[in-house]
Amino acid sequence: MQSVTRHGDGWQATIGEDWLQGRSAFGGIQAALALRAMRELVSADMPLRSLQTTFVAPVPAGPVAIHARILREGRSATQIEASLGDGEQTLCRLVGVFGSARPSVLDFQPEQPAVESNVPRELRYVEGRMPAFMQHFGARWLRGDLPFTGGHSRESVLQVSLRDEGTPDETHVLAFADFIPPIALGMFKQPTPGSSLTWMIELLRDRYDDLGLDDWRIDAQLIAARDGYTNQSLMLWGHRGEPVALSRQSMVVFG
Repeated sequence: MQSVTRHGDGWQATIGEDWLQGRSAFGGIQAALALRAMRELVSADMPLRSLQTTFVAPVPAGPVAIHARILREGRSATQIEASLGDGEQTLCRLVGVFGSARPSVLDFQPEQPAVESNVPRELRYVEGRMPAFMQHFGARWLRGDLPFTGGHSRESVLQVSLRDEGTPDETHVLAFADFIPPIALGMFKQPTPGSSLTWMIELLRDRYDDLGLDDWRIDAQLIAARDGYTNQSLMLWGHRGEPVALSRQSMVVFG
């Protein structure tokens, strides 16, 4: 995963060509970079609870400026705004909510459902025919249609691994959660562009270093599609079925 460095009154990162998704950087890497800047403003032991992202304009490969500021710091929760930019142009804007644990009589989590699958289909990276960022992942479709196969399924279940070194943290969660392409692309018979407009993710754990980087599971559902816009949600699980995050995305599909 990419790193950020302090630069003036903000931060800076350099995005490699290998993290592109078409002409823009992979959304998961954009969010991860902004989160690393946010982390400089809040205690390391305060978990990230939710992150809201709006993808304003394409983020090209190369240097990108990152700015972050605290919006409000309460007794238990801190809200931080961050943005990726190029000069005066805002390319991506995010708001993260970090919250300490509170005493509560409520304590329950979702349970991973079993998945019935035929022979899993592996997504093999082909340079020039797939977004460059996909080379960092290994993925198998357990249910649903691969992109551009002319299918009809509105649900997809994937098993995903990340080819990265080190111990997973919340930035890896963002990468896993944003990996899945728009489910609607599986309904087209030929390559069709699609991209995210907004993304909301809620994290369900305080730590991730016990999960490893192999065999996470994504359960995703296409909720609605109309006028070129689609809405899909997903649940992200660790390799032992641990609930990790849930998210919802608004996307555009140009077809």
